Amino acid sequence: MVPESHAPFARLTPDCMLDALESVGLRGDGRFLALNSYENRVYQVSLEDGRTLVAKFYRPGRWSVAQIREEHGFVAELATREIPVVAPLPLGDARTTLGEHEGYRFAVYPRRGGRAPELDDPATLERIGRFIGRIHVVGATTRFELRPTLDVESFGVEPRDWLLAHRLIPADLLPAWTGIVDQAIDAVRRAFDRAAGVRVGRLHGDCHAGNVLWTDEGAHFVDFDDARNGPAVQDLWMLLSGDRASMTRQLAHLLAGYEDFAALDRRELQLVEPLRTLRLIHYAAWIARRWDDPAFPAAFPWFGTQRYWQDRVLELREQVAAMQEPALEAG
Repeated sequence: MVPESHAPFARLTPDCMLDALESVGLRGDGRFLALNSYENRVYQVSLEDGRTLVAKFYRPGRWSVAQIREEHGFVAELATREIPVVAPLPLGDARTTLGEHEGYRFAVYPRRGGRAPELDDPATLERIGRFIGRIHVVGATTRFELRPTLDVESFGVEPRDWLLAHRLIPADLLPAWTGIVDQAIDAVRRAFDRAAGVRVGRLHGDCHAGNVLWTDEGAHFVDFDDARNGPAVQDLWMLLSGDRASMTRQLAHLLAGYEDFAALDRRELQLVEPLRTLRLIHYAAWIARRWDDPAFPAAFPWFGTQRYWQDRVLELREQVAAMQEPALEAG
C-alpha cells in the first residue's frame, strides 16, 4: 500500500493526550478508554473533578484550522436551535473549541450515551427523519465556504485515479476493475446531470446509523467530521437497507418526519444509488491511503487481497445495474 502519511498518530501517546487536555485546564485522573474511530483518535477521559468527557484528536493534515472551525460553527448553530447534536465544549478561556498540543488539534465533547437506532421501526425512522429535516433547514441558510462539496470528481474520479496511479489493483483484475469503475462513474455523472439544479446545503455528510445514538428521549447526532456541502438525500440514503421494497418503506417513514420541516426535491431520489456508488469507490481509496496507520491493517486485514478486488468488481457491476433501475419512490 502507498499511504498519504506515515503513522500520523505515532506521537499521540497517553501522556501526550493527557498533557493536551491539561493545557486547556482539564486534568485527567489517569483513566481513559479508546473509542472506535479510524480517521481520528477519540478517547473517553475521566477527570479529577469527577466529570467524564470525550476528547477527539484530528488526523494531522486532513482539515485546516479554518475548516474545523466551520464544522464546529455549524454544530454550535444546530445546538442553539435545540437540535440534538453533540457540540464541542469551549476550551481554556472559552474563546475557542479547538485546541492544539504538539502538532495535534483536538476538541472535547460531553459524553453522551446511547444505542444503535432500530431502523426497522417506523416510529424511529420518522423521528430521525424529523431531526434530519431540522438539520437541513439550518444547513440551507448558507453554504460552507472552506469545507468541500460532495461531487463526482472528488468522490469518484479522484479516488479512481489515485488507485490506478498507485497500482493497487492486481494485474489480472485491472482491466475488469477499470472497465466497470469507468462505467459506474459515467452512470453517476449522468444521474447528477439529470438532477442539476437541486439545492445544495450544509450536511452532516456521514449520517449512518453509527452516528445516530438513540436513547429513550430520542436521537442525538454525533461526529460531524465529514460535514460538507451536498444534496439533502446524502443524509438519508445511508439509513436505507435491504431490497427495493424495504428501502421504499424505510424512505417513506423517514420522509414522513423529514417533510414536517423541510421539503425534499424528488429529483434527489435518483441520486441514492449514484451516491452509494461514489461512497464505494471513495472507501477503497480511503483505506489504501491510511495503510501506514496501524489501526487500518488491524481493522481491514482482507484489504488488497485478490478476493477483495474481485468483490469490488462484482459490487460495482451490481451498482451499475442498480443505477439503471427507476429511482426510489416515497409518495
